[in-house]
Amino acid sequence: MAQEYESSGRRTQGRRHTPSRLEQSGGRRTQHPAGERNSSSGSRTPRRSKKRRSSFGPLLYVIFVIGISALLAAVGWIAANDLLALNKPEHSAVITLEEGDTVGEVADLLEENGLIEYKWLFTLFASFTHVDDVSPNSKLTPGTYELNTSMDYNALINSMGRGSSNRKQTEVTITEGMTLDQIFQALEDAGVAKVEDLQDVAANHAFNYSFLKDLPTGDYHRLEGYLFPDTYQFYMGGDVLQILNRMILRFDELFTDEMRQDAEKSGYTVGEIVIIASLIEKETDGTDQALISSVIHNRLENPGASTAGYLNIDAALAYINGGKAPTAADKEIDSPYNTYKYKGLPPTAIANPGIDAIKAAIYPDSTNYYYYALGDDGTHSFFRTLREQQNFIASQDRYN
Repeated sequence: MAQEYESSGRRTQGRRHTPSRLEQSGGRRTQHPAGERNSSSGSRTPRRSKKRRSSFGPLLYVIFVIGISALLAAVGWIAANDLLALNKPEHSAVITLEEGDTVGEVADLLEENGLIEYKWLFTLFASFTHVDDVSPNSKLTPGTYELNTSMDYNALINSMGRGSSNRKQTEVTITEGMTLDQIFQALEDAGVAKVEDLQDVAANHAFNYSFLKDLPTGDYHRLEGYLFPDTYQFYMGGDVLQILNRMILRFDELFTDEMRQDAEKSGYTVGEIVIIASLIEKETDGTDQALISSVIHNRLENPGASTAGYLNIDAALAYINGGKAPTAADKEIDSPYNTYKYKGLPPTAIANPGIDAIKAAIYPDSTNYYYYALGDDGTHSFFRTLREQQNFIASQDRYN
């Protein structure tokens, strides 16, 4: 095997020695980034520095969070002002809740009247505080209330309930001789209750009074005569049953046990006395009620007399003809209230009598009168026979 010698005289075995790149460059190693070379010399180019990350991203995020927080705080403050009634201008309003109104409808009323700003928030608050829809047994009770913007949500709810001092009342005077229709209209005009609601309860409710228990339901006229004339303080928009019960209870109080016993002794029920009293109330101005009562009693109790049991009372005709002065044609109306065609008492009272008329019905004067007529002087004259009455009528200008 051939031997090769280095210039130094040493022999190297295995392969020819090739000068290293370090040796060729004079003993110094130059490093270049991998894969990058200078285009002119073929050597690699220096590595470029990395781009610096922007510092604006975190700043924008912080600004966004602060902005949202401020917005939510502002919204929360505005909502709290409404919820807690803070910084509100002074304002009051009268609203009426009706039975069956929902909490949402109540919120609409409050918003429409300027008492709250956010009905959705009121509805949410009512839900959390377990407020039910309007009913006599709910926190929200039917009625008319005077409210103001100084009340927070809780105060508003409490002010629309039973016993609230903010519940409005009104005075209504029921005069002797008013009919049910007139009473119901007066109550509606005063804002106490609606006519149709009064009629419905009067017709169908089972009232817990002995003198009403046998009356058939379905017709509100069954209460005619039992709503006692007086001056009442009623809650506006109040419970209809309570309104009617107030007036019936007043009747029950004034029609004493002694009066009922005396009526029974004379052969009359409470209902019959009420009917007689209503006829008396509508037939006279109150100056001769006991005399008018004597004529009615005589005709009822002595049907064999010339009247044959017919009462012939014009006021009963006025009850069915719209309150007009009765005419000869009205006497032909086929109605049980026409006491010219039907004997005895009409089926119900024709008005709501006062206590004097009720007493006159129980305690009539003792007379032999079967007839009476109104004279030119505005007072009644009384007669035993039809001839006496007709002679008197012929002598009065009002009948000629």
